[in-house]
Amino acid sequence: MSRKIALSRQLNTFDTTSLVVGSAIGADIFVVPALGARLLGPASLLIWLAGAIIAIVIALCFAYCATYMPKVGGSYAYTREVAGPFSGFMVGWALLLAEWFSLAVFPVAFVQYFLQLYPNLDQTLQLLLKAIFVVIVALTNIYGVKTAGKFNDVLTVVKLGPLLLLICLGALFMVSNPDIASSHFRPFFTSGISNVGQALVLIFWAYAGFELSSLPADEIKEPRKTLPKALFLGMLIVAAFYIITNFVVIGVVDQGALSSSAAPLTVAASRVLDFSPTLSIVGGVILTVGALASILGADESGSIGTSRLAFAMSLDGLLPKAFSRLLKSYRTPYVCVIVLCVSAFVASVTNSLSALINSSVFLLSFAYLATCVSAFLIERRHAKVRGMSWQVIVIPILGVAFSLFLMSQVNWQQILTSAALFAIGVPIYVFFAPKKEQAELKNTFLSRDAVLERAYHQGEIFLANVVRHVKWQFYEVRKIERAWKLEREH
Repeated sequence: MSRKIALSRQLNTFDTTSLVVGSAIGADIFVVPALGARLLGPASLLIWLAGAIIAIVIALCFAYCATYMPKVGGSYAYTREVAGPFSGFMVGWALLLAEWFSLAVFPVAFVQYFLQLYPNLDQTLQLLLKAIFVVIVALTNIYGVKTAGKFNDVLTVVKLGPLLLLICLGALFMVSNPDIASSHFRPFFTSGISNVGQALVLIFWAYAGFELSSLPADEIKEPRKTLPKALFLGMLIVAAFYIITNFVVIGVVDQGALSSSAAPLTVAASRVLDFSPTLSIVGGVILTVGALASILGADESGSIGTSRLAFAMSLDGLLPKAFSRLLKSYRTPYVCVIVLCVSAFVASVTNSLSALINSSVFLLSFAYLATCVSAFLIERRHAKVRGMSWQVIVIPILGVAFSLFLMSQVNWQQILTSAALFAIGVPIYVFFAPKKEQAELKNTFLSRDAVLERAYHQGEIFLANVVRHVKWQFYEVRKIERAWKLEREH
């Protein structure tokens, strides 16, 4: 017996907001705090706020595009609409590379947290652990996509529970020890202005993810109003979660220990419970297990989104036909998943955490730049009679400026590496462009049922799962019908 995902009504602002949270937030919070603190100290909190503002502006450009182009494809589809197949392909290629770099981050982060449990692993065993991690992600994507929702609920508790506990205990520690906590915020700025750009690049990566949102605007009630509002509210929730977590971690851990840590949240959990050596060890272990589950889940979710993008480009005849080959019993693009996971493993072995994030943000910013320009052009195309509103002029301009600034702040070595990989897209397009679209598979992948199923699972990710359950309890009290409808099929 299987489940069919359907809608009993169009999604409102509340429903859509939970999808935004699910697409943006993940395991990044376990990775980035130490990187930001290392560059700026407590002043990194300001960069978390700046990153949220930039993410909201760019996300609104995606909302404007989706309003007029209610279909899957994101930056790839929007750019193709306004600038033709070649431009669309190059933007899709940049986005695919960016997400691929992101996938390579998580094996590195997984090993860093695993070393908190077994610190004496040599390089060979660390390499083996990365390989095992990638194999698990690949197998989950190929065979385990249709797992039951209850299992995901359990994983959410494992991932989010320790983090929320850390926030509560950390806040209690700061209230009980105000002198110690305040001393951790002095000095507030620990370095010069030269590190601000690099800190912004690393921290902004934590906000990325909304670009892979798969829900078309025609499934949303009054999309011109609902999408921008949901994206704004959703990113505010994500920003609040990130900023509060970082505030507590900085208040609990001294600057030296935080800057040098490879697993900052584990250190914070141990410090907040250091009045009891036993509890300190147990707290660190619990947080580490939560981090490992979150990192594994984030890479698994990212692999689904990235393989979906490569699959869509293959269906358009722009990547090898093998990328759209489906495993008969599970209907998953297994070749695509295997290629992405194996190549991401290679990247994780040959690059550092910061280098991978820098490359990802550079290529993401290029895709964002194209989307912001597309938002302006698409809006102008549909505004011949009523004219263009000032928001759809100012927001894309700001988005273009922010995207260019992010690209300019990336380390030049990563710019060269990313640019070289990006340039490979030109001969790929030239070789594959004449291929005929695989109409039958494309129709299956882009069908309403397929899109709704992906959107439903997006709302089960990490913090979004909690938001969804709170929302459904609210609906029951107010006697409001749930938007999502699960139909059992034999």
